[in-house]
Amino acid sequence: MSKIQKLLVANRGEIALRIMRSARELGIKTVAVYSEADRLSPHVKYADEAVCLGPPPSNLSYLLSDKIIEVCKNLGVDAIHPGYGFLSENAEFAKKVSDAGLIFVGPSPGSIEVMGSKLAAKQAVSKYDIPLVPGTDEAITDINEAKALAAQIGYPILIKASAGGGGKGMRIVESAADFEEQMQRAVSEAQSAFGDGAVFIEKFITSPRHIEIQVLGDQQGNVVYLFERECSIQRRHQKVIEEAPSAVVSPEMRKAMGEAAVGVAKACNYYGAGTVEFIVDENLDFYFLEMNTRLQVEHPVTEMITGKDLVKEQIWIAEGKALNFKQEDLQINGHSLEIRVYAEDPKNNFLPDIGKLQTYRRPQGPGIRVDDGFEEGMDIPIYYDPMIAKLITHGQSREEAISRMIRAIDDYQITGIQTTLDFCKFALQHEAFTSGNFNTKFVEKYFEPKVLDQTLSDKEEELIAALAVEFFLQEKGSDSGKVMQGEEKASSSGWRKRLRIDG
Repeated sequence: MSKIQKLLVANRGEIALRIMRSARELGIKTVAVYSEADRLSPHVKYADEAVCLGPPPSNLSYLLSDKIIEVCKNLGVDAIHPGYGFLSENAEFAKKVSDAGLIFVGPSPGSIEVMGSKLAAKQAVSKYDIPLVPGTDEAITDINEAKALAAQIGYPILIKASAGGGGKGMRIVESAADFEEQMQRAVSEAQSAFGDGAVFIEKFITSPRHIEIQVLGDQQGNVVYLFERECSIQRRHQKVIEEAPSAVVSPEMRKAMGEAAVGVAKACNYYGAGTVEFIVDENLDFYFLEMNTRLQVEHPVTEMITGKDLVKEQIWIAEGKALNFKQEDLQINGHSLEIRVYAEDPKNNFLPDIGKLQTYRRPQGPGIRVDDGFEEGMDIPIYYDPMIAKLITHGQSREEAISRMIRAIDDYQITGIQTTLDFCKFALQHEAFTSGNFNTKFVEKYFEPKVLDQTLSDKEEELIAALAVEFFLQEKGSDSGKVMQGEEKASSSGWRKRLRIDG
């Protein structure tokens, strides 16, 4: 068992800060690495030591595995936490870290490799009683044979890249006439994105929910599940709103999904924090989708309902400690929501929007948490994911968590760039969301840019009314007018504040 003394965080932004804060509470020194674009980032200032890796593009900085390991040797670092993205699910990097005599705060290279290939993952879990979507369990090599299998499974079908995710190398095929063309596109995209053109086919579930289970496993073979997260509000196959627990999962279903997730972890001798993703159909039947062998972006909602610090758990497991709790010790406390605050324009197909954070004020108050990596005046770089922050709320009920989130969105002041705040507020107030009756088609089914235009029109009317009141009171010179002016100005400044927050 090795006690970690100094930890290098091979990442940037909010997740780097998140990891460093837990490390500091454990008395562990931290080292930040950064690109030239991030030299003024809060994670660089927060760390005990910081080293520049190179120019902004990630292939010249955050993906330089050998350089990161060299920094560790130079600074007496004994462990690396990869966060998520970048090198976090790179089995070769995990092996290099281990071969260099360092502790990798994550699973074994073997687990990463198995679960990094969707085909290998399906083959591994097939030995356990885990529901799988009907489809092939090996890469497609013969297109005519694949067509016959697709007809047998029944259209629509999904052609998927074995490596990677994020919607790349994924094609929906509605009929046999489209199969060959979509197959060629999927292979080409997979080869381009992941350097691996292997694809397979599955039955396409038309209106699925995306529900995932958080697992923790130690190096002694103990594995527990920390309940589910609902992640069905997505755009471009990427999540925007997450919550825990799900509004539709019963205790019986939760237990069945949890035990299936534990089976997936055991299928690859998993240790560390991991997430088993399932798709759930309209009958609430669930099927194994994939396993993410790292910390998830949405891990805070699980922390809020369980009281467990997942980063600390990762560190203790990496040190060789056994889990200090059992499955029966875990319980759900209240409800938690997370929205991803992206620098994107929802009115323009969620395209990234770059610029300077002219105003940046975080919401505060009971049950509110903000995980971010930016400060007012900073530029949003074009080189990385456009997420600015994660806004998390916790309440004793789902209704309280939602109302708290809406208040927090209204209190979040961001100007200089477009963000997804208005979209998230729209989604949270929509009847489909409040009723729990939604799936991954939410954006496609309910969202149109004009709903946000209407919101802006209302604000413009408020501004006109506020300015009219202020002008009237300034013109009125009586003492009674002056008395009133204080009250009315407070009200009108409140209107202007709301405009500044959401505009």
